[in-house]
Amino acid sequence: MRLENKIALVTGGGQGIGKEIAKTLALNGAFVLINYIDLGNNQEIAQMTKNEIESLGGKCEILPANVASYDETLEMFKTIKNEYGRLDILINNAGITKDGLMLRMKENDFDTVIDVNLKGTWNCMKHATKLMMKQKYGRIVSMSSVVGVMGNAGQVNYAASKSGIIGMTMSLAREVGSRGITVNAVAPGYIQTAMTDVLSDEIKEQMKSQIPLGTFGSVQDIANAVVFLASDEAKYITGQTLHVDGGMAM
Repeated sequence: MRLENKIALVTGGGQGIGKEIAKTLALNGAFVLINYIDLGNNQEIAQMTKNEIESLGGKCEILPANVASYDETLEMFKTIKNEYGRLDILINNAGITKDGLMLRMKENDFDTVIDVNLKGTWNCMKHATKLMMKQKYGRIVSMSSVVGVMGNAGQVNYAASKSGIIGMTMSLAREVGSRGITVNAVAPGYIQTAMTDVLSDEIKEQMKSQIPLGTFGSVQDIANAVVFLASDEAKYITGQTLHVDGGMAM
């Protein structure tokens, strides 16, 4: 899955799954733009990821923008066009959670998750599509979730956003397929991260009991799926959601 001469943008690419995606894209030859929201220590985290990728021989740069903002996202894509001339791969990875049962969920908790996860994906799709249509080439991969397929108590907002991404993926794939652009989604299941590491053994076993393969996935499992869909090996795949969940949603 070589990606030499490809320019790739990974939103929320400084840490977690996004970091692993950015690293795997770079190690497969892409020049990777690592997007981050300029709040708290996110710039420092993104810079650390950049340093790590470069130490492994990859090429990358960091790029700030709040994907929930149409205007900030537009400026980010203008920068990409002006400085790099094109965008071959868009990975919509940025996302947040604000969990709570419906009776306790605040309106702002719903709106914020939809704004970042769903509207943010739309913003990036909107601006990337304009560039890719002119190029007559592009790969768009968006992160959905097993929760967007199966639902999950306490995550009405998150499930709505991730389910919406699947619908947008299929619709956009129909719009741009004739211009050499593929649009797909990846739906991770339970992935081993710092968040799962702090859970008790009892809770971990309860979670694993829902997974036919009986174990958590890794961030590398997700990155491998994303990079495949971003590569020319997947050139005849579009409008699909690849479930990387150990069999949970089958």
